[in-house]
Amino acid sequence: MNILRRTVLAAALAAVSVFAQAAKLPKLVLAGPYASVSYPLIHIAESGALSDLADKVEFVAWRDPDQLRVLALDGKADFLAMPTNVAANLYNRGAPLSLLNVSSWGMLWMVSRDANLKTLADFKGKEIAMPFRADMPDIVFGALAEKQGLDPRKDFRLRYVATPMDAMQLLLTRRADHVLLAEPAASMALRKSRSFPISTIAPELHRSVDLQKEWGRVFQREARLPQAGIAVLGKAKGDAALVERFQSAYAASLKWCGEHADACGAMVAKKVDMLTPEAVADSIRLGRSQFVPARQARPELEAFFGVLLSKQPAIIGGKLPDAGFYSGSMPGEKTADKR
Repeated sequence: MNILRRTVLAAALAAVSVFAQAAKLPKLVLAGPYASVSYPLIHIAESGALSDLADKVEFVAWRDPDQLRVLALDGKADFLAMPTNVAANLYNRGAPLSLLNVSSWGMLWMVSRDANLKTLADFKGKEIAMPFRADMPDIVFGALAEKQGLDPRKDFRLRYVATPMDAMQLLLTRRADHVLLAEPAASMALRKSRSFPISTIAPELHRSVDLQKEWGRVFQREARLPQAGIAVLGKAKGDAALVERFQSAYAASLKWCGEHADACGAMVAKKVDMLTPEAVADSIRLGRSQFVPARQARPELEAFFGVLLSKQPAIIGGKLPDAGFYSGSMPGEKTADKR
């Protein structure tokens, strides 16, 4: 009898092992920009946090909004970091995605050669280098300007460039005096301006207007923006167990990055030549990252989307996304959104 039991148990364990191997994915693709929202994705891939779920866990970078949309619409990523307005836009256009969390709560700054510029009104009449025309930085700047009675097209001379890194290069080479930069580009510019030989070209730059504080002041809300988060796409969207594991891993990796800024900076800088470990660590220490499940972030997202909808409806797909957009909950939470 003991022999029979051992045989049955061995067969059962073998069956479980075969099933686990069969259920393991060949590849899991995590994608995002080289910004704070992606640091946990890079850490997940580097640390092997989800290696038991897939033979290969890969981080893929997107460098501009066009590449992002291709990844989303062609189903080339399972979990994709993106600005929240882009996630809403894609969802409203029928893309098979939903938002899991918001982790980047505002990393937009004005960086200037002039230490005396403290508000957006102080930049009136000046040329400002602006990345991503008609996308997140441009929209936020315009909404803040209009709320204060300024016309973003007439009261400022906006010089559009492709990426934050392009704007940073204009600043460092004295081809621009004022730029709107997202982190980590702002920290990178400030670091570079104090290094030789750049210091002889751009001897002093200043972190000027904090657009998150401006948002809180002019809209009378908390001084933060639900700027970017993680969406789940395609087949991964229907795998509740995979989503649950991802949420837990992302929250843990975000916490690790916050507690190990120098190590996280070194990890990220290995992925992109233009970034330095010190600048990435500086951006992390600003403390603008927090894991908030999408369902919990919904009120702040809808307030943010409402402003965008009133100014440029197409940027979120012409309407507020419905409840199906907000799929993310806290790891271990089983309650459904009944709204």
